[in-house]
This record gives sequence, structure tokens and C-alpha cells, in this order.
Amino acid sequence: MATKRDFYDVLGIPKSASQDEIKNAFRSLARKYHPDVNKEPDAEERFKEINEAYGVLSDPEKRAAYDRFGPEGVNYQGMPDFTNMDLSDILEGLFGFGGFGGMRGYSRRARNAPRRGADLSSKIRISFEEAAFGTEKEIEITRDEKCPTCGGSGAEPGTRPVTCPTCHGSGEVRRVQQTFLGSMVQVQTCPTCNGHGEVIEHPCHTCRGTGLTRRTSKRTVSIPAGVDNGNQIRIIGEGQPGIHGGPSGNFYLELEVEPHPYFRRSGNDVLLDVDINIAQAALGDEITIPTLDGEEKLRIPPGTQPGKVFRLRNKGIPVLNRNSRGDQLVTVNVQIPTQLTEEQKALMESLGKTMGGEIKIQERSFLDKLRDMLGG
Repeated sequence: MATKRDFYDVLGIPKSASQDEIKNAFRSLARKYHPDVNKEPDAEERFKEINEAYGVLSDPEKRAAYDRFGPEGVNYQGMPDFTNMDLSDILEGLFGFGGFGGMRGYSRRARNAPRRGADLSSKIRISFEEAAFGTEKEIEITRDEKCPTCGGSGAEPGTRPVTCPTCHGSGEVRRVQQTFLGSMVQVQTCPTCNGHGEVIEHPCHTCRGTGLTRRTSKRTVSIPAGVDNGNQIRIIGEGQPGIHGGPSGNFYLELEVEPHPYFRRSGNDVLLDVDINIAQAALGDEITIPTLDGEEKLRIPPGTQPGKVFRLRNKGIPVLNRNSRGDQLVTVNVQIPTQLTEEQKALMESLGKTMGGEIKIQERSFLDKLRDMLGG
């Protein structure tokens, strides 16, 4: 007969290990060597050995006998006695089995416990200005509600649900499986009543036994200033009704902001591009530009170069939930004419003669030279 390994060595724990350390060691090793997970040839034998060690060391009396007399002092027949051992909490946590022994009452209570209803969502399109300054919108919410005919029971008025003939009201059915660990009882949700413990023999004519009816209601929603594309407005309690007396879910309204004809957004700043002619750029001018607050005057100084950016303070998007705003950034582009009248050509030729025809070679900037010195 082969000599058995020391049970403490099997679990990889010292002889002074506490019951929690024994349990944690078993959890870790059982997860690693369970045959459904580990396909190595010796996984099953290793798993049996782990269970045998745990069966002895987890029992204070058997552990005391083992510590004093060794394997001969423990009453076992090659496998631990699982008759009075409840491994359900361990196996449930490791492998998600549908309920063993002590898990049965827990799983039934969990199924019948109050649960929050599902969330609902919808989308709405708003304009650029509405996103900036806020607005109110009327929306429609379609959700399930308790059937007014049966009060949510699903049974025709004057009747009531009856005890399920399959599970006899428990909401569960048991199935015995033979495994290398012995007989194990697996508890599953009853397929006849779906775990409710009752069946409806005479369904309500309005909701057809569901206990729910669809209803569409209108509601006015306030959209705050400063929202952006993709933001959501949460409406508490307007989702699906709760289960077993649980709270209703929420309704989420997702915002889609329509593009503006000429404004763009960068954070809380508004961007605007304007074109001016070469005379305005060279001589300067005062132009009128649009802003979110209406038209504004913008002074173009003489010698303005293409790409010049002007900042208009506090003319941007309001910061969400704060008393401040971004800026408006105006980028000036200098238009080069492609078609000139004879008079314009003459004027440009005259201007060109006074300015000379020499070109100026731009020297590389200090930053460019520094990049070269640092290797790019």
C-alpha cells in the first residue's frame, strides 16, 4: 500500500495553521486542480488527495486524531467522509454550481429577494445653442407598469395563482449526480414556474399573465447649460418596475448635439474661422462677427498675419453646473484673390513696385536648431 503524503504538505500549510488558513488553502488548490478546469492526467488524483486532506484537517476531532496518531488514527476509507461535511459554500464560490446542500435555502431566498428594475434609455437631438444655454424638452417614456386589471398578479380577477405541481412551491428542483466525490445533489430553478413556486392557471385577459402592461407617458425634462454630445440626463425611478417589491430602475436620456453652421466646440471654448482680404489684413479694420450672445465688433490691427487668433473672454460655453464660461477663439484667415479686375490689377502692380521684388529667406528658428542638437 502506497504511503500517503502528509496532509499538511498536501495543502501546503504549517501544522499550526488556523481553520481559515486551511479553508483558504483548500479553495486555492481545489480551483487549480478541479478536473473540470485542469485537464492534466493526474489532476483528478491530485484533487482527491486535496479533498481527503481537507476532510480530515477541517474537522477538529479528526485533525486532533491525525496529529496524535497519524493517518491510522483517522477513520477513513481512502476518501474523507462527506456525509456531514458541507462544501457548498466553497464549491459555489469556486465553480458556480447551482446550489448544493446548504445553498438551497439561500438560492431560493435570493431569487425571491426584492430586486431593482432594469434601466431604460433613449436619445434626443438638441441644437448647439440649446446645449450651450440649456433648455426644456418634452419626451415620451414607454415602460412596463403593474396591470390595472389584475394588480400585477397575472391572474384573471376572481382567481389566484396556485402552487406549482413540479416543485410544490419551493421554486427549485433537485437532481442527484454521481461524481468521483460521491453523490451530490444539484438544485436548479424549477422549469415550470421559473422559480416563483406558483403557476397561473387562468391568465389575466389584459396582460396575458405577465402582470405588466406597456404605458407611454410624457414628461418635461430640464437640460442644464453646458452639456455636450453624449452626455446623459438621469431621471430617477422612471425605468422598469422593480421585482418582488424592489425599486424601479432609472431612465437615461442621451444627448446628441447638432453641428452648428459655423461654430465649433473645444471643451468650453467656441471656435470660429473668419476670412478677411489682404487690404483689411494690411491696413487693419473693424469687422462684425457672430457670437452665442449675438453680433460683436472685432478690431483687426494693421499687419495682421494669416492664422492670427483673437480671444473674446467669456463668450464661450457655460461650464456645466458652474457660474463661469469659456472663451470664443476667432482665427483670421487672409484671402488671396484669384480673380482681379483691371483696376485692381493696376493697383496691385503699383503696390508691388513700391514693395520691391526681393524675397526673404526664413532662417530656421531656435527651437528647430535645438531639436537637431537633441537628436530630433
